[in-house]
Amino acid sequence: MKPKGRNVDPQDRAFGQRVQKFRKERGRTQAEFAASLGKTSSWLSQVERGVQPVQRMDLLQQIADELGVSVQQLRPSAPADGPSHAPTAQSLSNDLDETRRLLSGHPALQTLLAVGRDDSGTTRTVESLRGDVDDLWDLTHAGQLAQVSTLAVQLLPELERTVRTAPSEHQAELYLLLSRTYQALSAAFVRQDEADAAWVAADRAVFAAEQSGDPLHVCASVFRMVQAFVRLRSLGQAEHAAQTAISALSQTGQSPESLSVLGSLHLALALVRARASARTEAKEEIAKARAIAAQLGENRNDFNLEFGPVNVEIQAVSTAVELGDAGEALDIGLTIDAAELSPERQGRLLMDLGRAHAQRRHGGEALDCLLRAEVIAPEIIQSHQAARAAIRELVLVAGPNASRELLELAERANALD
Repeated sequence: MKPKGRNVDPQDRAFGQRVQKFRKERGRTQAEFAASLGKTSSWLSQVERGVQPVQRMDLLQQIADELGVSVQQLRPSAPADGPSHAPTAQSLSNDLDETRRLLSGHPALQTLLAVGRDDSGTTRTVESLRGDVDDLWDLTHAGQLAQVSTLAVQLLPELERTVRTAPSEHQAELYLLLSRTYQALSAAFVRQDEADAAWVAADRAVFAAEQSGDPLHVCASVFRMVQAFVRLRSLGQAEHAAQTAISALSQTGQSPESLSVLGSLHLALALVRARASARTEAKEEIAKARAIAAQLGENRNDFNLEFGPVNVEIQAVSTAVELGDAGEALDIGLTIDAAELSPERQGRLLMDLGRAHAQRRHGGEALDCLLRAEVIAPEIIQSHQAARAAIRELVLVAGPNASRELLELAERANALD
């Protein structure tokens, strides 16, 4: 599991501070420097906060070269006899870089190009593969992205290969497992603020779901695509994708599973409307989702969407904060019991309550909510721009009276860079 806030290794924190110091001295932004390394700004931000360890000597050397310093200046304990090419355990990585690289190619090219293919080799059962996909979703909901990457790098090529070589009677279910895997990766990339990779994963999820013959999974995959478009600030595309799926679903039966997807898409569209400052339309979408949740009458997790009455209210809080209605967000949020939902949903609620308190200049309450969110779902504080903006605002408002706790949170979140 990746380190959380106060549990960051002091050596990793010191290393990150040195990288940040040299970068700033050279007048380079995070985005520029990260691009020179072939990495994302989110990854570099985590390195500079110490939550993303840099263990590979070749990467350490690359960072030193880009900064124009020696490896020993960045990490005094590093060996002085040049980089080692020994492989490092992937579990040390807190990002999704390996999975991103996997998406950049085709995971089953060898199988597609095989001549005289021999399908007699040992393959895992569908039940075993299903268990891994379920585990991948559990890890995604828990925000354990290092483990998500480790599992996905092994699982995804296996699924892509198996779906092409299995007997026809198993292919529909295998395509469904493949779609669920890509949906999980899309959700993970959104949480890591890597929206372009999330888009690619969601698009592949749509295709695999269609091949499986399950139209509801196609719509669930579209939901993941909408989230990616929102992170890309492509609100027009997000609106079109959500509206298209909503229109199609509205003409189908009203099974609980169908209602879960339909309600989730209305919540996604509410966020799109809020980001576009369309207040009335955003509230209309929340009202539609609330009516669907009331019709369901329970919190469900169909397609890993966690849709139900509680999740609607959590999204209502988020929408109100986006629209600047802090009082409404607090009125709704303080009545919600999210204990039965995933850490991601609980953390999101606390983050949005922190943002609402910050909008009302309730410094102590805002800090308390953000610290609790960090404990439950640290990646929300580490990678979500809205959380970092709220922390930055709290520091600016407090000025010289900013508490040590607040300043330490700002440092961990790299909110002042």
